[in-house]
Amino acid sequence: MTFRRHAHPGDAADPPLEPDPLLELSGITAAYGRIQVLHGVDLVVPEGSVFALLGPNGAGKTTTLRVAAGLHEPSGGVVLLGGHKVNGARPEDLARRGLCTVPEGRGVFPNLTVRENLQMATFTGVPLERIETVAYDRFPRLGERRHQLTGTMSGGEQQMLAMARALATDPALLLLDELSMGLAPLVVEELYRIVAELAETGVSILVVEQFARTVLGVADRAAIMVNGRVTRVGAPADLEEELSAHYLGASE
Repeated sequence: MTFRRHAHPGDAADPPLEPDPLLELSGITAAYGRIQVLHGVDLVVPEGSVFALLGPNGAGKTTTLRVAAGLHEPSGGVVLLGGHKVNGARPEDLARRGLCTVPEGRGVFPNLTVRENLQMATFTGVPLERIETVAYDRFPRLGERRHQLTGTMSGGEQQMLAMARALATDPALLLLDELSMGLAPLVVEELYRIVAELAETGVSILVVEQFARTVLGVADRAAIMVNGRVTRVGAPADLEEELSAHYLGASE
């Protein structure tokens, strides 16, 4: 079950519509034990867009992503996916609804080959042959390394594999946590080019980043998070003054 809205012939003559919200977080609070981390987070990711959640370490970005993915239960507020409340839903249930996560650290199995890692995605019911076809078309380098142990590949190649495995579920919404972490600038540029291509196919993307400039080139909207609160939301160009190297540690 996904939540994309498709255009129909003849729609071009109609006034453009604002995209429907695909993911909505409203008044989200969250804690780890007695430590409150999120303090009333409001966030809206429209259909067919790239939304960047930016902020320094410890701002609450990853916790926000974990709440959206069903990996951390909020203590308050509402999570909506495609207009449906999904508080308490298991991650596998959200995956069936079209939400998929690429966690920080990539989450691949280093002692398995590329092909065996992709085989792990067949739990969704998609045949391995189809998963491999999509993965190798999108990431030709993975096809060249299909029999290689994942732990012997570069960090960028492992990140490609993590994304390829996520795309095997044909997601409507992709959550990316620190895609650029530990990777060379040229590799990051290549990965975000792929993110932009995915968005053009209709996949909505919420990406968490500490280093703002690596994602703003492809983002449609961005939010700044500080101390567990969203302090500003807008178009990337409107946030430039606040996205300084001193504030976010953005790379030159």
